[in-house]
Amino acid sequence: MRFGDVEDLRGLTVRLQLSNTFYESSGQWWFSVDSVSLLYNTSEEAVFNASDVYAPASASYRCLHVSSLQRYSALLLPGTDHARRWAITFTDFQIQAFSVTSGKFSPASDCITFLTPAILMGLITSLILLLVLAYALHMVIHLKHIEHEDEHKADIYYPHNPEQLEHCCAENAAEKNVM
Repeated sequence: MRFGDVEDLRGLTVRLQLSNTFYESSGQWWFSVDSVSLLYNTSEEAVFNASDVYAPASASYRCLHVSSLQRYSALLLPGTDHARRWAITFTDFQIQAFSVTSGKFSPASDCITFLTPAILMGLITSLILLLVLAYALHMVIHLKHIEHEDEHKADIYYPHNPEQLEHCCAENAAEKNVM
């Protein structure tokens, strides 16, 4: 891609070097972006090595940010000293190297990882809740019934006739008056 003169840069050109490889394990061809080169001022070149920018040759590759910045996962790594002075970011990046039909992209292979921080926190929270549930079930299973153990029962006296009831109530009243 040639942009001509851009601000202080003369003849800015962006080159994407792609490769196509057959993998027997998947049984299909895969393309990858090997490097991104910026050629500027007709003689200076900044080369960035691309990591993890690949897709099946029959599909396209799509990513919200392909960048050399850490906040965007740094898929482009500086390959030369000139590249260390640059920060490059492609926003809403989509590329297809092969099998382009009628000028449209094939279904995309996204760059989204499966283990994002939100998913990781959800997994940790679920693990903690599962441990609490397991502990609670363990405690319920090992609960002992108090009414089956005789040494914990209190001796209670129930009088059978009215005379014993009056005598019992009088003793309790006398004990309360003494205290």
